[in-house]
Amino acid sequence: MIDRRRWLQLAGAATAAGLLNGLLPAAQAAPAQRAARPLRILILGGTGFTGPHQVRYALERGHQLTLFNRGRKPREWPAEVEELQGDRNTGDLASLAGREWDVCIDNPTSLPFWVRDVGKVLQGKVKQYIFISTISVYASDAVADADESAAVAAYTGQDAMAETQEKLRADMSLYGPLKARSEQEAKHWFKDAVTVIRPGLIVGPGDETDRFTYWPVRVARGGEVLAPGDGNDPVQFIDARDLAEWTIRMAEQRAFGTFNATGPAGPLSMRGLLENLRDIVGSDANFTWASQEFLAEQKVSPWGDMPVWLPGSGDTAGFARRSIAAARARGLSFRPLTATAKDTLAWWQAQSEERRQKPRAGLAPEREKEVLALWKTRG
Repeated sequence: MIDRRRWLQLAGAATAAGLLNGLLPAAQAAPAQRAARPLRILILGGTGFTGPHQVRYALERGHQLTLFNRGRKPREWPAEVEELQGDRNTGDLASLAGREWDVCIDNPTSLPFWVRDVGKVLQGKVKQYIFISTISVYASDAVADADESAAVAAYTGQDAMAETQEKLRADMSLYGPLKARSEQEAKHWFKDAVTVIRPGLIVGPGDETDRFTYWPVRVARGGEVLAPGDGNDPVQFIDARDLAEWTIRMAEQRAFGTFNATGPAGPLSMRGLLENLRDIVGSDANFTWASQEFLAEQKVSPWGDMPVWLPGSGDTAGFARRSIAAARARGLSFRPLTATAKDTLAWWQAQSEERRQKPRAGLAPEREKEVLALWKTRG
């Protein structure tokens, strides 16, 4: 039995011949043309993984940008960006007081009191509040094709508003319930002007977790590759750039409600992912598929040691089968896997030797060889 919450805390089927249509969207990401109406957009955060993509795309669309963060990751932008400093963890929101924006995009929140405090300052000061949540809010992953109406995880602690970053890091089982509670807090302060976006696994160049990066890097190295399950388990993920650009378009549309945001456009299996990656990077990789039972015996974990993957049965049958129909209807689109894989690999190769020697997900080569050898003894 897979402990779903254990693998979620590490985050946070079709044939290969038919997969290409699933990888390529019906419509590519919207071109970066000027928006019909420029918006005043406040981004809480803006310097992490998806934030810089939001900033660049919004600037290309002609919007006026303000960033609010601690100022610890200074960046250069292609156009003028107002930058305000503060710290939501300590309640330092003074630089937001007395200001108004058309849209506020809340990227980094995982603690409900962050939403409460900013709500007190911005209530009535923004026309739309976009909260970036997670598909980890759901109470169950056992049902395939579940949509946004599925029940979310309940917070069962003593006081959600008293939870801290330190407590969350020590007990990541709180992640989903606290995100769900944060969604509720957003709706309390901003009422019907709330847009909740629940991404799946966010991938692409710049991902410091290496949860997707492991696979294009490993496939590019070639040779015999340990692969999880029988290849038929589904996978879902979204390029950070697709998520960021769609978020800006949701602001332009003034689209309210709750939306799952993951991809690709159609079904994708683990086998389809790996075989397409092999074609994309042009390697001689060959895949040895080991059963989930064997991997569990060897303590090779889904999601952590075998990134992207969770068994497509039992408690996790629906984890990579979340319905994205609502988001697709609102224009969520996807760049080809080719672009995500090549750009991710290029980013990885540009990292320092020290960084590349210490990947944060996946199996070390020695451990992979050991597990492959043990699998072969099973006949």
